[in-house]
Amino acid sequence: MIKARVTVTLKNGVLDPQGKAIGGALAALGFAGVDSVRQGKVFDLELEGSDKVKAETELKAMCEKLLANTVIEDYSVAII
Repeated sequence: MIKARVTVTLKNGVLDPQGKAIGGALAALGFAGVDSVRQGKVFDLELEGSDKVKAETELKAMCEKLLANTVIEDYSVAII
């Protein structure tokens, strides 16, 4: 069994209204010194098998086809 974590974030330059809202809420709650917030998503997956190279290839294909909108999002894959 291979465990993996995929992290998807907006590309630099893409507006992030949810991140701005979170930043504003943090300031309203008294958390000073937060310059900016960018939000993203994390997927934890468990894959059958033990071939890490094959798993990484499959995970990248999953990101390209479903998990990330590669026009506006970047992703990273980590075997954990």
